[in-house]
Formats: sequence, C-alpha cells, structure tokens
Amino acid sequence: MRYGDVLKKKIEEDNRFFVLTAENMGPIYYIIDDIKENYLDVGISEQTMIGIAVGLALRGRIPVVHAMSSFLLMRPFEFIRTDIGYGNLNIKLVGTAAGFLSEKNGPTHQCIEDISLMKNIPNMHVYAPADNDDMTKMEKKILEENMPSYLRYNDMEVEYSHEEFEIGKAEVIGKGKDIAIITYGTMFKECLKLKQELEKRKIGVTLLNLRTIIPIDEKRILEVADYCDKIIVVEDHFEFGGCYEQICEILFKNKKMKDILAINLKNYFKAGSLEDVIKNEGFSVKDLIKKIDKFL
Repeated sequence: MRYGDVLKKKIEEDNRFFVLTAENMGPIYYIIDDIKENYLDVGISEQTMIGIAVGLALRGRIPVVHAMSSFLLMRPFEFIRTDIGYGNLNIKLVGTAAGFLSEKNGPTHQCIEDISLMKNIPNMHVYAPADNDDMTKMEKKILEENMPSYLRYNDMEVEYSHEEFEIGKAEVIGKGKDIAIITYGTMFKECLKLKQELEKRKIGVTLLNLRTIIPIDEKRILEVADYCDKIIVVEDHFEFGGCYEQICEILFKNKKMKDILAINLKNYFKAGSLEDVIKNEGFSVKDLIKKIDKFL
C-alpha cells in the first residue's frame, strides 16, 4: 500500500476530494490516469495552486495539494496564513523533500524550517510520519479530518510495523528508564537502530515517535519525562522553531526540569545521498552514540 493508493480510494469514495500538483507528481504519478476528473497540475505556480485550492474549499471541495515543501510552504506562505489558516479551510498540504529527504538538492530546495512555519499557522495540524507504513496508517484519518493540515511526506521503507494511528497521539516503543529518545519523520529509522545499540550497552531506552507535531502529545511527553532520567531530541530541522523548543516549553510549563540533549540543525546541510547527508551532519548511529556518551 502506498500514499497514492490510499488517496485514490478516498476519491472513489468521496468526489469532493480534488488533487492539485505544481509539477511535482512523485507521490501520485501512478494514479493520475485514474483520477483525471479530480486532478489538475498548475505547473511551477505554487501561489496560484494555493489560490485555486482556497476557491475549491470555499465551494465545498477538499483539495489535496502537492509540491516540494520548500516551494509549497514558502512561496505562498501569506496565502496559507491568511486564507487557509485564518479561514480554517479544509485543505491538505502535502510537502515532499522536507528535512533530509531533500538529499542531493541545495539550500534553495531544502526545507528544514517547515515545522516552524506551519506551527505558527492558526488551526493548522502538522504531521510527520516515520516511513511509508506510518504514513499510510495516518493518511486516511488526516484526509477525513475536517481541518487544514500539513503532511511531511515520507515514503521511506523501514522494517517496522507501527501501531494504528490516532491524531494527537505519539507512538511509544519500549519503556527503558535511562533515556527517552524523542523523534519523528526521517530520523525514526536511525533512532530505532540507536535504541537497539544503547540497549546492548545495558542502557534502558524509551523511543517516542511523535507522528503528530500539532497537536502534540503533551501527555505522553510528560509521562516519559516522569520515568526517564534524560531526554534526547533528534530531528532533521532547525533548532529554532522545531520540536526541541516545543518539548522544552511543555516541560517548563509543567515544572518538570530535565537534562535534554538537542540533536538538530544549525544551518543548511551539504547535499548528497540520504546516507551521506546523515553521516556528514552527524546523525548516524555512530555519531549519535558519541554525542550521547558526552552528554551522559
């Protein structure tokens, strides 16, 4: 099952769904012939695409809008803020190549501030699946939700079967009491391997896959903070405006002071394959363990 399969089934069930792309057909290229009556490509015109989506939503359609995250969110940001957010329109934004998934693209095509941007849009929900299995499990519920949303598209293959998805609920893996690793999206795969390596060293680890960034699962974050000695936040996003800041705010607000290590980005990354990017930026399991040893 892939992202496009879920979307196609939803369109067959409900004709209100309408798909838009801005010359970025990667997630749905294989279903275009089957959804021609519910599909439009606008070319490299992201602002126009958002404008069309707003018009469709005002007339009762449910637009599902696709483009590279860097262009989907930043070029028409004011339209997203004023028309979708303030208007509380049921429009689904699906951004590809966010975070490290931009891989071989340079800074113009990298989007490592997307969560920061979308967190500040009123009424906007933000989702970051760990892989293809995670994404297809959340997709149906996101499409059915009567809210504007941003999905950080991620079709990575990871040999892990995620639990069923609930909006606003994180996935807890393990219940070790030494370290809580909090992550989402692309970095889940590395953090799962990290958990396994640390446990070989008799370090108890709880892994928290956030899944939903907005609304965030404050309850489970506080629970792991209660029984874990230290917290590590791993994300392929800028430190400013990312989930590290969000988690710090939650803990401070609830008067739970913990030692926290933030492993995130301070600048744009050197382009390369995903494997090379993770290695070059110090996010490989080997590099993460070095940082954790120093932290401990």
